[in-house]
Amino acid sequence: MCGRFTLGVEPVELQEAFDLSEAPMDWVLRENIAPTQPIAVLAFADNRKIEYMRWGLVPSWARDISIGNKLFNARAETIQEKPSFRTAFARRRCLIPADGFYEWQKQEKGPSKPYRFQLLEKKPFAFAGLWEIWRSPEGDELKSCTLITTEANSLVAPVHSRMPVILSAEGCWLWIEGRDPANLQSMLKTYPADKMESFAVARMPKDPI
Repeated sequence: MCGRFTLGVEPVELQEAFDLSEAPMDWVLRENIAPTQPIAVLAFADNRKIEYMRWGLVPSWARDISIGNKLFNARAETIQEKPSFRTAFARRRCLIPADGFYEWQKQEKGPSKPYRFQLLEKKPFAFAGLWEIWRSPEGDELKSCTLITTEANSLVAPVHSRMPVILSAEGCWLWIEGRDPANLQSMLKTYPADKMESFAVARMPKDPI
């Protein structure tokens, strides 16, 4: 699973990395983003603008938003089978910009030890994600999203068995624009370990929002 990530880049750098139509306004650098918080999302290839969605997918059929507290990750291997994710996989895929993520290594004694993972080139990248629209009985609308995970590479595996799906810069928009389920599924692969680095970090509170 992935329950924390970072997006600590300047708006212009984000605009350049994803060829956005404009740099996001009122931007805040974030070093410990947690589930249930609003996160930056790119949902449309023909209108490349950042919008914010609640991290933790709430299916359209849910009775209330509490289900999203558990659906902040979706396993790539079962994404087309699970009722919570299969409609979004077919119709509502998104990019979740980041520049790093955390995983915790269990210790024989004491608390788990956190590690940060990022690209060797230290540039922003995109997680593969899904999004949904949920409407309350009162008619209020909520957009929410989930981050897709896959089997860990050799760098992440000593810390955790799963890692987020990181899309290549060349293929990230194809994740949104694609139509063939087989091709889309093939994109949900483990990112190469030799293109990443990691280091231990101090424990910290989640970003205040």
